[in-house]
Amino acid sequence: EAGRRGEKVRSDCWVQVEPKGRGGLKLSVATKVEAMYGDAVRATCAKTLESLGVRHAVVTVEDYGALDFVLAARVEAAVKRAGLGEGLTFLPEPGPGFGAKAVRERFRRSRLYLPGNEPKFFLNAALHEPDGVILDLEDSVAPAEKDAARLLVRNALRAVDFGSCERMVRINQGARGLLDVEAVVPQNVHLLLIPKVESAEQVRAVDERAEEVRKASGLKAPVHLMPIIESALGCFHALDIAQASPRVVALTIGLEDYTADIGAQRTQEGRESFWARSVVVNAARAAGVTPIDTVFSDVSDVEGLRRACLEAKSLGFEGKGCIHPRQVPVVHEAFAPSAEETERAKRIVLAFEKAEEEGLGVVALGSKMIDPPVVKRALRTVKMAEALGLLPKGWRKS
Repeated sequence: EAGRRGEKVRSDCWVQVEPKGRGGLKLSVATKVEAMYGDAVRATCAKTLESLGVRHAVVTVEDYGALDFVLAARVEAAVKRAGLGEGLTFLPEPGPGFGAKAVRERFRRSRLYLPGNEPKFFLNAALHEPDGVILDLEDSVAPAEKDAARLLVRNALRAVDFGSCERMVRINQGARGLLDVEAVVPQNVHLLLIPKVESAEQVRAVDERAEEVRKASGLKAPVHLMPIIESALGCFHALDIAQASPRVVALTIGLEDYTADIGAQRTQEGRESFWARSVVVNAARAAGVTPIDTVFSDVSDVEGLRRACLEAKSLGFEGKGCIHPRQVPVVHEAFAPSAEETERAKRIVLAFEKAEEEGLGVVALGSKMIDPPVVKRALRTVKMAEALGLLPKGWRKS
């Protein structure tokens, strides 16, 4: 069997498959949307069973408003768990968001974690406008449900329109993670988060498998990578990890596992993780990738989240993980350039451009010399301010 059942379940279903030696296929469906969609639910289940080669079985389905991609994933999981359908699969038709392009250079201020075995969270995720959505196959999924969640996430990548969000998946560790890669890469995943990374070899193993699957699937766009540092050993190897593949675009840290690894209690002040977070920022910058901070776990503490974001920004991070949609706007506001930062960046950029026009090798703002790294940071600030609408496109002429 696979899926969920009960009065509180929504946007999901429960499927039981009992193989039989003969007698044909008996499909029984009870659905909460019988009046409007009962026939469609049965048709999806029947089509999935046919594609998986199920000929003789008793199949029971309890539907709680599941969409087609969920029904298909749950039926397939139940079929596979019953020992049927070996080597076969059923993929739903691609939805309108399936062709969204992966982009290396983009905002990654917020990434919204969605438990990979909870389809009710998938459907409206894009409405909250995070920079990325993470379909999580690791910590949020119980070990016994990893196989079912993998099929669900695979189907969601095909069917759900995530809008302008970067389509991310956090895979599992080791061999199970490579199975995740094989399932999701053909479905136009943009970025893979690799958990608990302690060596460059772990990144390369995922990268090599992702490249093999991508090429075999005929996909042109690369699959980007974001390793997650979650241990003392990972911190000591952070630079090697960040440089492990040209497809690494960001480096992040997971503090729950890190603090457990070093035997410390995680606090809001974060003194116990200051060194580790600084290591991640410096490794990311040295490798030319984006440093992203950990999640803030107290969903109700909005002010605490805002302070944590501003602190992360002061350390050099450019984004933060989100575990609830209400955190997204707070994160975006905190990581956006302030009016003061934008104004100073404008002045530096104008001084830099004037010096270039005049052929000067030195940039000055008033009586102060401006070093190249300061100019680079100002250019990045102005670019973000323009993209966020904080600066009009023609601001240089105003």
